[in-house]
Amino acid sequence: MALLKSFILRNVFLTTHRAIVSTIRPSSTAPVAEDDDAPVEIENPFKKEKVQCILCKLNIVPDYKNYRLLSQFQSPYTGRIYGRHITGLCKTKQTLVEAEIRKAQNCGYMPYYYKDKTFLKDPKLFDPENPIRSHRF
Repeated sequence: MALLKSFILRNVFLTTHRAIVSTIRPSSTAPVAEDDDAPVEIENPFKKEKVQCILCKLNIVPDYKNYRLLSQFQSPYTGRIYGRHITGLCKTKQTLVEAEIRKAQNCGYMPYYYKDKTFLKDPKLFDPENPIRSHRF
């Protein structure tokens, strides 16, 4: 008799347990879409931004008649043209700026040995005291 009681209790427990579990879990016979597990296409989060010089970024072509822009790349005290490691320009724009500065100086738009005093308070495009690429001195 005790064996029959334990068998009935066990059978009742298993059927109620199955009923409860089946209401909690969805049935495994539901069709599963294979695209749900496919990898998601995203951009590389570790990719660095492409570094561009300020003239390329703003699409500015230096001209010898725009001596206010060209004076930004010239030392205010000596008239020396700053190098690429200070200005942060790309090689093509730096050579173009140097050629346009020489052309403006030859045409008389810019002085050779100093920066025009009216341009001394212009906002700086770069910091000559803190170069982008340090030099060996």
